[in-house]
Amino acid sequence: MIRERAKHFSGIPLSILDLAMINEGSHAGQSFKNSVDLAQHAEDWGFNRYWLAEHHNMPGVASSATSIIIGHVAQETKDIRVGSGGVMLPNHAPLVIAEQFGTLDAMYPGRIDLGLGRAPGSDQATAYALRRTLQSGGEDFPQQVEELRMYFAGNPTDRVRAFPGAGQNVPIWLLGSSGFSAQLSAELGLPFSFASHFAPQFMMQALQIYHQNFRPSKDLQKPYAMMGVNLIAADTDEKAQYLATSMQQQFLNIRQGKMTQFNPPIEDIHAVWSPFEQEAVAQQSQAPSVIIGSPETVKRKLEEFVEMTKADELIISSGIFDHEERLRSYEILSEIMK
Repeated sequence: MIRERAKHFSGIPLSILDLAMINEGSHAGQSFKNSVDLAQHAEDWGFNRYWLAEHHNMPGVASSATSIIIGHVAQETKDIRVGSGGVMLPNHAPLVIAEQFGTLDAMYPGRIDLGLGRAPGSDQATAYALRRTLQSGGEDFPQQVEELRMYFAGNPTDRVRAFPGAGQNVPIWLLGSSGFSAQLSAELGLPFSFASHFAPQFMMQALQIYHQNFRPSKDLQKPYAMMGVNLIAADTDEKAQYLATSMQQQFLNIRQGKMTQFNPPIEDIHAVWSPFEQEAVAQQSQAPSVIIGSPETVKRKLEEFVEMTKADELIISSGIFDHEERLRSYEILSEIMK
């Protein structure tokens, strides 16, 4: 079952997605300290859950060993839900994930979420290094999900069982950026989290698929959709736009195939991109799931986004270089929640 914490925005809870970004000139150890600090603040501010995302071979992202960081954050917090947004299941044996998250649930009962994705979380060479094959492109994801759920069900007659894991109630979410996981979530009666923060063009289609095809299950009686939002809040629109240049540089680097740490904001973002790249970034930045601005701007755009999507929950990613500014962005959100 989905447990919600106290504070809401427009009747729905807000959560946080963290990639544990490694800033230019910094290191992973500092990223983990920042994640713990943000999670502790988020807990005090009333955010519902704190998720970490699996990525690999990215010098600017420290969340590759996702289950370990989840345990670290859960250890340093008290009651906020902590989970994966998500674990890329094709990279792992389902038994291993059942054991890892069964262990986490045993340590932090009632607080662990298991969000599952089917992408590699990196490039093809890294996918091969993880999987030792490129024969699977995620097509067998439904079978892997079913195998994982079987381990949690813990049938005593099964030859292979997960200890810890068997018989434990670890909520499973399916994550997606297209209609595939929307359809599967609906068929299995599971909560669905859509990556609208980086695939806004498929957002409404995926939501429609999920709601129209949802089948009630023992896990969930009615659809529950959580939508991703890229959000940068500051005391003024101008400052928020300046802070957002770090996120824009990250988007550019990905398009250009550059592997870099997370860049500090810059005064003139137009100096680093071509007209074609500027248009691509502009299209991404103008998506309804990208919200940049002052408290007033953020509140208005969030309300519009909730009205458009009818989301049950929002999960917020804030790509901000300076840790104190990132805290302030989420603090503004907490003030809006009040």
